[in-house]
Amino acid sequence: MQLLTIGINHHTAPVALRERVAFPLEQIKPALALFKEAWSGGRRSLSAPEAAILSTCNRTELYCATDAQSSRDSAVEWLSHYHGIRAEELAPHVYTLPQSEAVRHAFRVASGLDSMVLGETQIVGQMKTAVRTATEAGALGTYLNQLFQRTFAVAKEVRSTTEIGAQSVSMAAAAVRLAQRIFDKIANQRVLFIGAGEMIELCAAHFAAQQPRELVVANRTAERGRYVAERFGGKSIPLSELPTRMHEFDIIVSCTASTLPIIGLGAVERAVKARRHRPIFMVDLAVPRDIEAEVGQLEDVFLYTVDDLGTIVREGNASRQAAVAQAETIIETRVANFMQWLDTRSIVPVIRHMHTQADTLRRTELERARKMLARGDDPSAVLEALSQSLTNKLIHGPTQALNSSSGDQRDSLIEMMSGFYRHGQPAKVGKTDEAAPETSTQASNLDAASNASGSSDR
Repeated sequence: MQLLTIGINHHTAPVALRERVAFPLEQIKPALALFKEAWSGGRRSLSAPEAAILSTCNRTELYCATDAQSSRDSAVEWLSHYHGIRAEELAPHVYTLPQSEAVRHAFRVASGLDSMVLGETQIVGQMKTAVRTATEAGALGTYLNQLFQRTFAVAKEVRSTTEIGAQSVSMAAAAVRLAQRIFDKIANQRVLFIGAGEMIELCAAHFAAQQPRELVVANRTAERGRYVAERFGGKSIPLSELPTRMHEFDIIVSCTASTLPIIGLGAVERAVKARRHRPIFMVDLAVPRDIEAEVGQLEDVFLYTVDDLGTIVREGNASRQAAVAQAETIIETRVANFMQWLDTRSIVPVIRHMHTQADTLRRTELERARKMLARGDDPSAVLEALSQSLTNKLIHGPTQALNSSSGDQRDSLIEMMSGFYRHGQPAKVGKTDEAAPETSTQASNLDAASNASGSSDR
C-alpha cells in the first residue's frame, strides 16, 4: 500500500492561491467521493481506496492510501479541475510526499511544527475534524486510520514532553500588537468581530484584555453571535447591519467560513468617508478571504491578512529551536515505528494465501484418506500415503522454483531454504508446522488491531 500526501500551504503558496484551493467543510464529503472515483476509474487514474482532506487557513492537503504507484501529475490535475484552476498555475506550489515523508509530515503538522504559529494547538482539532469527516464519508480505512491515530498520539507526546508551545505568539496576540501600532490605546477604540468561530473567540479574548471602549460581534447566527459577545462583556448585531454600521468601528477582525468576500471595496470607502478619514484597522483571518484585497489600497485603511500576521508570529519562533529539535527527534522515532508497522502489514496477504493453499491441500488429502479407510485399507498404509502425499505437494513449489532458477537467484533460494530445514527438522527461524498457527494468529491480530483503531476523537 502506498501512502501519499499532496497539498499547498503557507510555505509554498500565498493566501490569494490558498483561498482558491480551500474546501468548505460542507464540500469535503462530496469532494472525497469524486476524488476516489477519479483515482479508481479510467486508464490514467489511480486507485485510492482511502482518502482524507485537511483544509485550513494555512493549508489544503489530501492524504490518501492507494495500491498503485501514485502520480503527482494526476493528483494536481484532479485538484486543479475541482477548483477550476489551470494545472500549470497550481503545480509549482504543490508538494507531493510519498510513504515515510507523508507520515513525517502528518506528525509535524499535528505537533505544530509546520504551522505559522509554532506549537499552536488548533491544528489538532482541525485534523480530527478532517478524520471524522472522512470516516463519515466512508473514505477512511485501515491505513489512514492507523496513520491519523498515531499522528494524534505523537502530537500529544510532543506537547507533553517538550516546550514547543511555550511563549508562542498566537495570531490573536499578533493582531493586538499590530493594532497597538496604529492606536495609542485600544481602550479608546471600538472593536467589531465578524464571525463567531474558534479564531474569533481567541481574538476576542486578547482584545477584551485591553478593555476596549466597545466590543461587538456580528454573525449570521444570532444565538452564536450573542453567546460569544456576552462571554467578553460585549453585544451582538445581525450581520445584515454591517454595511450601515461599519463606520462606527476603529478595529474590525473578520474570520468566517464564507466562500466569497463579505466586505467589499465600496462598503469600506463609504465607511472611511463617514469616519472623516479616521483610520480603520482591519484583520482578515479567513481563507478564502472575507475582505476584498483592493481594500488594502485605500488611504486610512490598514488591512492585514493571515500571511501578514505570520511575519510577526515567526519573530518569536527562534527562541524555541531547542524544543523543535527535541520534537523532531520524537517524530523521527515514531515515523520509523509506523513504517515498520506498514512493512508488517504488507506480508499479511502473503501469509493468508500460504495458509489458504496449505489448508486446501490438507483437506483434499484428508478426504482421500477417509475414503481409503472407509473401504477397509490398512490404517498404517493410509497414514503413510497421507504423509507422503502431503509432503510431496508441500515441497512441490519450492522444488520447482529451485529447478527453474539459476545463478544468483538459485544461490539465494538455496540459502533461504536451507534455513527452513536443518537435519530434517524445522529451523527456529521460519518454522512451518509449529509456526503456522502462530503466524496466522499474528495476521488476525494485525487485522483486529487495525479495525479497532477507530477515530478516538469522536
